[in-house]
Amino acid sequence: MRVAICEYGAGNVRSVRVALARLGVEETDDVANADLAVLPGVGSARTAMEGLRARGHVEALRERFANDKPILGICLGLQLALDLTEEDGGVAGLGLVPGRSVRLKEGRVPRIGWAPVGDEAFYFAHSYAAETEHATAWSEGVVAEVRYGPFLGCQFHPEKSGTAGAKYLEQTCLSLA
Repeated sequence: MRVAICEYGAGNVRSVRVALARLGVEETDDVANADLAVLPGVGSARTAMEGLRARGHVEALRERFANDKPILGICLGLQLALDLTEEDGGVAGLGLVPGRSVRLKEGRVPRIGWAPVGDEAFYFAHSYAAETEHATAWSEGVVAEVRYGPFLGCQFHPEKSGTAGAKYLEQTCLSLA
């Protein structure tokens, strides 16, 4: 399987790269023709969108989505796939998934640490969360996963979630590609 990691000048690229390499995937720079495109996530929305735009990834990701080719968004990568985010005073997202990202108002903010998603615990690190009707899993009342067309997004960091995260990435890669 060939996977393209959409870099934008920040983010958790190294840990995502290592986690995917453990699965035996081949990394490629060809976002358009990869079996799976991964939109990693750490950083601010505005800076990330500017970095994606500068590298040509905005159009490549929108084209992939339009052509029903799979995309995995991790944390900020999930939030950027939405129509917009409240972060940084309001930033237009990729518009792949109807919805928006809003600042957490309850509980601990930022929400950092391990939390349950179904029967497993995953590592979270975020201050914003998705509001969308396409949520498929929650953690402590916060959207943890979104599926819409060829897009799958997780608010948690599977690449930092040990055995549960590795299992999630393996199942995700197999089911999406």
